[in-house]
Amino acid sequence: MAEIKKVLSSELKARSGEFRCGDKILLSGTVYTARDAAHKRFNTLLDEGKELPIPIKGSVIYYAGPTPAPEGKPIGSCGPTTSGRMDRFAPRLLDLGLGGMIGKGERNIDVRDAIVRNKALYLCSIGGAGALAYKCIKSCEVVAFDDLGCESVKKLNVENFPLVVADDVYGGDIFHIGRQKFCSL
Repeated sequence: MAEIKKVLSSELKARSGEFRCGDKILLSGTVYTARDAAHKRFNTLLDEGKELPIPIKGSVIYYAGPTPAPEGKPIGSCGPTTSGRMDRFAPRLLDLGLGGMIGKGERNIDVRDAIVRNKALYLCSIGGAGALAYKCIKSCEVVAFDDLGCESVKKLNVENFPLVVADDVYGGDIFHIGRQKFCSL
């Protein structure tokens, strides 16, 4: 059985070269949620020469729109959304220093090239298991675009969030490798 590596979100970018496509990790630390609507606003702010509402350098963005928290919990269901919807925005954020992204599904070639160029990582979470993912989230705070409801940008504190490295700094892509293995059967 492959080793599961623990990493802090603040160290992800600096340690990105230690991870290979297919590695399993447990991520702890600060992660920001942002989906389509938030990414559009990020892009507009950048086009206008304004600051983003979150620190982008070295940060990790989770493509999720959490549901409201039940009584006594910091957050509701918090599963990943399809990452491809953010592909048109991701290279720009990676070029600004984004350390990693969490979502589900394959990324396009421009995103994969930007991951390699910027020594970042794309991590996959288990789709359809949002009710389980919330158990790793210890706190949740809206930090931007409150008017977007579940798509507002939230600052999460996660502990041992289970993820798989899908795209690495060496150009490894779990989806491409998986198709190759399947086709060779």
